[in-house]
Amino acid sequence: MPEAVVLINVKPGQLHAVSEALLEREGVHELYSVAGAYDLVAVLRTSRNERLEELVTGEIAALPGVERTNTLVAFRCLSRREADGTFSLGLEPNQGNTPRK
Repeated sequence: MPEAVVLINVKPGQLHAVSEALLEREGVHELYSVAGAYDLVAVLRTSRNERLEELVTGEIAALPGVERTNTLVAFRCLSRREADGTFSLGLEPNQGNTPRK
């Protein structure tokens, strides 16, 4: 299953609109707002490499409000065990990390 992490810069005032649009996309499994050089981090999982390409270049990069993206394609998942605890910091209690579409 092709996976990628997409680092996203968003135009000022567009974070909520871009986030909502991303969460509607099939293949966007996790989305985080972050501090630092990027505004959002999206974790993508698709059934085919072609779908991953469509999602990144044809959909995410073309969203109104998206200024720039930087895509990191994963070669191999070394461990999912630690990810749930690490990235659940901003979630409400009992919300957990449930995969999207």
